[in-house]
Amino acid sequence: MDFTGFFTAPEVFSAIVLPLMIFLARVLDVTMGTLRIIFVSKGLKNLAPLIGFFEILVWLLAITQIMQNLTNFVNYIAYAAGFAAGTYLGIWLESRIAMGYLSVSILTKKDPTPLIEKLETSGYKTTTIHAEGSKSRVQMVFTIVRRKKLRTVLNIIRNFDPSSFYSIEDVKYMHEIHLPESRRYMRKRLASVMSRRKGK
Repeated sequence: MDFTGFFTAPEVFSAIVLPLMIFLARVLDVTMGTLRIIFVSKGLKNLAPLIGFFEILVWLLAITQIMQNLTNFVNYIAYAAGFAAGTYLGIWLESRIAMGYLSVSILTKKDPTPLIEKLETSGYKTTTIHAEGSKSRVQMVFTIVRRKKLRTVLNIIRNFDPSSFYSIEDVKYMHEIHLPESRRYMRKRLASVMSRRKGK
């Protein structure tokens, strides 16, 4: 069977091939659009315009086909379905990439020393504030983490105090930040400290 001839037949092209092309083009451009908006919110001013260029280029290709085939209702369905799928795919990709940094604020009624020590041991710098709650004094601990390391920090918080309150916010700009060193560097640092202790 000649599949090339089958797919290029006017009826098949209009009913299947063209709607599929419009769907895929819309998925691609909306995915790029979703990522572009997220990158803009994170202050990535060099990457966002580049994605925007290809986003609008693909969109023009898709809308041109729609305008040239206004009588084909299947194209409208493909266009709308591609928009929905592209939005979902863009959000999913952004969560997998996990770019940027987050500010984590923890409120607890317990002595935060064990939590601070655990965070500091893991390489996260902290800031502590003594505050007054509506009924009692509370301790506030702040730290900055990479998005991909958020789950690790949340596990530390929950193990310390399951009833603690914490909030998470995106960090768009920052002047200076202290993040965990690599494991290799931490091992060398620990070995150096131990050797100095043995020398005493």
